[in-house]
Amino acid sequence: MTIELQRPVGDPIVLDDLERLSFRVDRRAYTDDDLAAREMTRIFDRCWLYVGHESEVPAPGCYVARDVGGRPVVMARGSDGVVRVFANSCTHRGALICSQPAGQARSFRCPYHDWTFSNQGDLVGVPIPDGYGPGFRKADFGLARHRSDRYRGFVFVTFDPQQQRTLTEYLAGATEYLDLIDDQSEVGMEVIQGAQLHGARANWKLMMENSVDIYHFRALHKRYVGYMESLGSVPPRRRGGFGRALGLGHGANELPPAAARPLAYWTPMFGAEVRPRIEAAAARFVDRFGAERAERITGTNRAVLIFPNLMIIDAIAITIRKIDPVGAGQMAITSVALAPKDEDPDIRELRKSHYLTFLGPAGFATPDDIEIIESCQRGYRNRTVRYSDLSRGMNKEVPETTDELPAREFWRQWDRLMHGDDGHLEVAR
Repeated sequence: MTIELQRPVGDPIVLDDLERLSFRVDRRAYTDDDLAAREMTRIFDRCWLYVGHESEVPAPGCYVARDVGGRPVVMARGSDGVVRVFANSCTHRGALICSQPAGQARSFRCPYHDWTFSNQGDLVGVPIPDGYGPGFRKADFGLARHRSDRYRGFVFVTFDPQQQRTLTEYLAGATEYLDLIDDQSEVGMEVIQGAQLHGARANWKLMMENSVDIYHFRALHKRYVGYMESLGSVPPRRRGGFGRALGLGHGANELPPAAARPLAYWTPMFGAEVRPRIEAAAARFVDRFGAERAERITGTNRAVLIFPNLMIIDAIAITIRKIDPVGAGQMAITSVALAPKDEDPDIRELRKSHYLTFLGPAGFATPDDIEIIESCQRGYRNRTVRYSDLSRGMNKEVPETTDELPAREFWRQWDRLMHGDDGHLEVAR
């Protein structure tokens, strides 16, 4: 069966041929401005999108302000303790009501005309109110509130009033991986203070592909491979682990650790002095979850893609990456580190150090990844080669981590939504 034959008449972008075990993507998907504009309305205006982690607003009055799906929003924990997501736009004339990226406040004041809103979104102050007629009601001008929900501390929002799926339904098989991450602490996980904001001169989908692509590791990250070997760690070989399609565009890779994990997996790169505590922590996980699940939580690396633009990489540290399109040929990347709230201070420092060493924008891996996807974007200027191939692993019943199943799952959902189909839970090779 060739899936594209089921599509409306036209020039398809995704060529998904299960009979020939071939999966190709037209490179217009990375370069065409009209397609980039259509993505905003057909994908980012319709899906559940990651906003942030509830630990970023730990107390009443705490807030963060950021762009989500091209729209400025504020995630705030009100004085009543409820986490809400508002449009970051004054209901009077539209100015941002919050210009700081994070903070704590009882209210938000628009700098244009001093309209003031509570941290629960209510309009509470209007200067010179007698300038309005008797029909003016503050209750009609509260901040626009977006539909939001959270799963295991991860907060999402949807801008689609017709969105039929609950967040849990939307996340489909990805909930299993969010469980594996949140179960790493009995008292909860938290975002470490500070975010890394950077970007790339490449299409955002290239970074989504790259983040679940294990095939490139030894070829592209030679410096880090050598660094790990010098510390006594064994980098991942070309085989081992597995990839999964999780439905609705989500996918994941799992593989044995290439290096130490600060949670409960020791190698010499962490130093002998912390070994007893890390191994004791591993034993406690066995007590809590049994040997099999404990091994999966503590002794397995994973890269999780949550469609459309969230990546969580759980390895030598945990990074949460929100990858936003800026037109067809540019993206913005927001990265933060996640960690157990009850982590020992010296283990936390190890985590932060190795997070920056490998996953940070100036670390071993990220500059390699940025450089190579920008190279791809430049290569697409030569339009003689029309398609990129993502067929690796279609001939296998159980794909390995070096296969491209998670990327194909991403592209199948992209294709469905771009054709006006809401998608389904069936997954394919």
